[in-house]
Amino acid sequence: MRFSPKQRQVLLWWRERPELEGIICDGAVRSGKTLCMGIGFFCWAMGNFDGRCFVLCGKTIGALRRNVLWEVLPVLRRMGMGVQERRGENLLVLRSGGRENRFCLAGGKDEGSAALIQGATFAGALLDEAALMPRGFVEQALARCSVEGARLWFSCNPEGPGHWFYREWILKAAERRMLYLHFTMEDNPGLSPAMREQYQRRYAGAFYRRFVLGEWTAPAGRIYDFYRREDYARPKPQGAAERWCVSVDYGTANPCSMGLWGKFGAAWYRVEEVYYASRETGVQRTDQEYVEMLKRLAGGRRIEQVVADPSAVSFITALRREGFRVVGAVNDVLSGIRVTAGLLKSGRLVICENCEDCLRELEGYCWESPEGGREAPRKENDHAMDDMRYFAATVAGREGALGVGGVAVERRG
Repeated sequence: MRFSPKQRQVLLWWRERPELEGIICDGAVRSGKTLCMGIGFFCWAMGNFDGRCFVLCGKTIGALRRNVLWEVLPVLRRMGMGVQERRGENLLVLRSGGRENRFCLAGGKDEGSAALIQGATFAGALLDEAALMPRGFVEQALARCSVEGARLWFSCNPEGPGHWFYREWILKAAERRMLYLHFTMEDNPGLSPAMREQYQRRYAGAFYRRFVLGEWTAPAGRIYDFYRREDYARPKPQGAAERWCVSVDYGTANPCSMGLWGKFGAAWYRVEEVYYASRETGVQRTDQEYVEMLKRLAGGRRIEQVVADPSAVSFITALRREGFRVVGAVNDVLSGIRVTAGLLKSGRLVICENCEDCLRELEGYCWESPEGGREAPRKENDHAMDDMRYFAATVAGREGALGVGGVAVERRG
């Protein structure tokens, strides 16, 4: 296995710089930081402690297993370490050179997750995707590292420059006695030039600057700033689609937007849409009237599933009474925008030329000015954008290996 000079720093810093209290690695996607962080963390723990407990933290335990353990554990076994996984306990037990240590797995999906590790005592912590975890959870994990010689290991991809982790840890790395290493794709010897170019094509705007250039940058201007209808919009495909789905952003006082999506080859096409604004007509529709509107949009086609905002409980109930299979949409806004942008740019998600409301909103969909580090789209003329994002994050982005563009590979490091 080949390692770049920067990756070797991650593996050996704890030997060469014993005065440091931890390491922070950030930078571009697929820059090779996660594998060397995992190997380095376990080697440090097994080389310096016996009979101790450590914690590995991810956004979720499932993400932690996919992002870190699936790659790292086979390497540790090849190095001669004994690895026992106790999945029911979310625990790893490692043995090497007569030593045995335990490694707890913890997910930091919300502030309440801090209670899961409260009261524990750890000799060290690895936090993968640290910038995606709530501050309270991260601080609780660090407070638990009270064993003499404990060290902290952070890995993350950039977010906005107002993010608390950037302000409190990266900008203050020296005063916190942390080694800070910034990674680019060139630091990963396993990534070919062709693959680097492929990743560069999949991002645009602020996401390109963050995940390809590795910058902590604030989004500004148009969200889908690469999109021009003359370059991306297409006529409706001829022939029969392989599958059909409908996405819905439900609204009563606000507009209700519905999109009919057909799968043609490798791409999903938005072939028809309905956009009803009660404030313009002066007439609010009932749930049953919206159901009838969706039926007309479906036009007798076999609809595989309807993707709807899970908060629209009464409308979902009405649809299910009519025999539709309804799934609650994945509704993480920033992640959904990132997925949608990748799909649009790669041609896996296509808006047809007749879908004027979606195209109109695409051209004017903008970032709100960030306040307190919070990033969000401007909440106006965004209803077709929401139903498109629901479909991208819940259906189209989960199909196949989409690399950086898809939910299936939400890992960004």
